[in-house]
Amino acid sequence: MRRRGTDASATLLFLLTGFLALQPLSTDLYLASLPALREHFSGSVSSVQLTLSAFLAGFAASQLIAGPLSDRFGRRPVALAGCVLYAGASLAGMLAPSLTALIVTRVLQAIGVCCTVVCARAIVRDLYQAEAGARVMARALTWMGAAPIAGPIVGGLLQATLGWRANFAALTLLGTVLLAAAVRALPETNRHCDASATDLRALVRNYAQIATSRRFWSYALPVTGSYSALFCFISASSFVLIGIFGLPAQHFGLTYALVTSGYLLGTMALRPLLGRIGLIRSIRTGAALAFAGGVAMTAFALAEVRTLAAVIVPMFAVMAAHGFIQPGCQVGAIDPFPRIAGAAAALMGFTMLAVAAAAGWAVGALHDGSTRPLALGVGLCTTFTALTTALLPRREPGAAIGANAGARQV
Repeated sequence: MRRRGTDASATLLFLLTGFLALQPLSTDLYLASLPALREHFSGSVSSVQLTLSAFLAGFAASQLIAGPLSDRFGRRPVALAGCVLYAGASLAGMLAPSLTALIVTRVLQAIGVCCTVVCARAIVRDLYQAEAGARVMARALTWMGAAPIAGPIVGGLLQATLGWRANFAALTLLGTVLLAAAVRALPETNRHCDASATDLRALVRNYAQIATSRRFWSYALPVTGSYSALFCFISASSFVLIGIFGLPAQHFGLTYALVTSGYLLGTMALRPLLGRIGLIRSIRTGAALAFAGGVAMTAFALAEVRTLAAVIVPMFAVMAAHGFIQPGCQVGAIDPFPRIAGAAAALMGFTMLAVAAAAGWAVGALHDGSTRPLALGVGLCTTFTALTTALLPRREPGAAIGANAGARQV
């Protein structure tokens, strides 16, 4: 059921997709360059992986501020400021003279992209009830699924032909184009701007309200485990596929895109499935698939099956499962908080990304030239995902949460 009179326009869907796509493109586009960055700056695997983990950590922490800012000033100004910062930081990353400088620009990039992602999630909550919002989010994420497929392919080609700085030039261009589109067409959807949303006392009260909600955590924890499994692969993929299996940069992009196409297929499958089995059963279906993929990858690694298929086939299943889990969990976690949707989106994002950053760093720190650290990381995260789905409510949020939320807004 829609919250407002009409479906999201094609323009709004384009902007939501672009806002959400900045995050995977910011990581996936330059994955093929990680070994080259290690050589260029004479760094270790773990120090180069800090360009990924620092991005996620910056993204996680800044959401706690960006969310309340969007509740106070509206979604549009916060999203526009994020686009400006992102484009500027990407340009600085292209010119970075050292690995330390590159890490700093990655944190600034993260702050910019976090503003767009938080606002995209909150915009969906502004406009739609839970199940309808999950469909819109799944639609946007389906289109966004092209980003992790195209990103590593384009990045691998840019790395092979022009070097790692070309990847940051591409991100600068992307941020600039998205800024221009948002200036022209992004509407303001926050009808309940709260002047006290950024007051320290109000912030503490709002985050306490969200953090003590069992329903919030019942959705936030499964998606945290699922995203952490993905980030284990993101952070280790180039060192495993290029370093262990010897794939050239351009072939790495194609292989990585094949794996991440599972996510695209998962979001596509979710949309018709929602109407048949509902939001909660869809999430549990995805968690079961993720668990099967994680167990299979771990078993292959411990049995020392050193083939490319032993990594990419189980990871394809984990990616497809994330396409089931992410849209529903994101909407379900935010739905009970219509007046502080930005803060709810921020706390959920902070949890997801902080845990994922730690998981990715651990996989890099344990890198030993084998697939075991990656497989164990994915296996542990998908097990966590499956276990935490036991906390999901028995009733569908469209009937329970959505109705209560609507009553609170009257």
